[in-house]
This record gives sequence, structure tokens and C-alpha cells, in this order.
Amino acid sequence: MPAPAADTAAERPASPNHGPRRGGARPDLVVIHYTAMATAAEARARLCDPAAEVSAHWLIDEAGRAEALVPEALRAWHAGAGAWGAVSDVNSRSIGIELANPGDRPFAAAQMAALERLLAGILGRWAIPPERVIGHADMAPARKTDPGPRFDWRRLARAGLSVWPGAAGDAAADFTASARRFGYPPAAPDLLLAVFRARFRPWAAGPETAADRAALDDLARRFPVDGGGAAA
Repeated sequence: MPAPAADTAAERPASPNHGPRRGGARPDLVVIHYTAMATAAEARARLCDPAAEVSAHWLIDEAGRAEALVPEALRAWHAGAGAWGAVSDVNSRSIGIELANPGDRPFAAAQMAALERLLAGILGRWAIPPERVIGHADMAPARKTDPGPRFDWRRLARAGLSVWPGAAGDAAADFTASARRFGYPPAAPDLLLAVFRARFRPWAAGPETAADRAALDDLARRFPVDGGGAAA
């Protein structure tokens, strides 16, 4: 099947850092990042620098301007080592979105609104379900923390662009088993708890609680990664 046309993606990539998706893969994940740089201009320069060997498909600045850096049909270099469910080459299976933010401040309203518009288009173009919109930390809990606890995942879930836990989870469920079933890769329990809380319970602190277990069990039951198969 030919790749869907991205309605605003540039035909000529702004970044030279890209290649074909390996094995003819199509994107079925979206990975959200923050740039961890002072300005969007600095982030754009790095994402377009051949020596840096990093890139993303999209960059959204604080004012809500979304710029296509790599066409969605190509493989950008944004994810690095990590996994989500059975997917280990995340770059070949994902679309990467960078949000201009140093990592220590809330995301601007205009930026979040632009992200919602962009995500709606991406999910529609590639038939990606909302449970496969993840953060960089989700797929690489030992290495990454972005987009961090200040990112409003619940807002995306309310718009049907991500997911949020309900109230039907089992408070006695095994946290690590639920994490694997939802999609998280193997990692130390403290790292899994940290990235889960940063996304779904950023107000929580201390050791794992029944509320953590129930929330993750609910997500794992409703949105089992790879149709419920074991992660590779």
C-alpha cells in the first residue's frame, strides 16, 4: 500500500538526517519529545545538523508553529535505543514530534493546540490508535525522561489522541507484569514506576501504591500492546 500523503509535510526534507524505514515498515507509533534546548531555533539547528545525526519528523515551537523536518514516510533519527512492546526499531515504526521546551517549564497553550491538530492528522493519515502515542521516556525508561511530568497527557486523552487510566483496575495486580503488557520495555521497577507516574500520576511520590497498580492494570487490560502478545 502506498504511503498516505502528509497534507503539510515538506516534499524536500529540511533535515538531512533520515533514511528509508527498514524492512518496508510503516509508522504505527508516535513518539513525543521535548527538545531540552533553550530555543526552538537552537533545536532546529541541531536536528538539521548532519554531524549531530539526530532528527525528528516535526518540530513545534512555543508559539505553535509546526515545521516538517523529515517526511513522515521516511525514517527519522529521534528515538534511539528502546522498545515498545515487540517493536525494537522504534525509528522505523514511528513518527517523532519534538516540542521546543527546555524540560523545566509548562508547555505553552499554543504549542499544545498545535500538537493536537498535528496528532489528529497523523493518526488519521496512518491509522494509528491513540494508545500508540507514547513519550520518549515510555520506550526508553533507563535513558530518557521526556516529555516529562509537566506535559499534559490527560488533555490529549480527552481529545482522543492518547489514553488515560480508568477506575476499573486491580489494585493487587503485579505492577511489572502490567507494565510489560501495556508496552513498557524491560527495566528496573523503580524506573518503570518513575516513567509511569511522570505520565499518568505526576502528583504521586514514594513507594509503589495500590493506586499505581490499579491504574496500570486498567491500561494494560484495555490497551494490551501488540494485541496482548508478549513483548519481544
